[in-house]
Amino acid sequence: MDYFDDLNPYLVKEEEMPTRQETPTPPAQPAEQTYVENILRVNVGKKGTFYFSYTGSKAWNDKIYTGTIQQAGRDHFIIVTETGQTIMLLLVYLLWAEFGEPLDYQHKVK
Repeated sequence: MDYFDDLNPYLVKEEEMPTRQETPTPPAQPAEQTYVENILRVNVGKKGTFYFSYTGSKAWNDKIYTGTIQQAGRDHFIIVTETGQTIMLLLVYLLWAEFGEPLDYQHKVK
């Protein structure tokens, strides 16, 4: 290469990179993330007591719901009370839940 080639801004210099052998690695298993929504999903059909706090509300500051989990979504879950009332509850207000039986914590492999 001569002196003027070095001054050419459009000249692309390709230097040979040393080749190295890479051993293929198997894809990593995704880490299982446990969120409240997932725990509620695997426990559909179980009866629980759910404690909620509605900050800023004078009439509904703290409220307790008891019922059987019917469905669970990303930000809510639905319970059915003993009187047959169906209630959709938002997870953002959930403080904690109590169950009278052991909970399933992981999805069952089918």
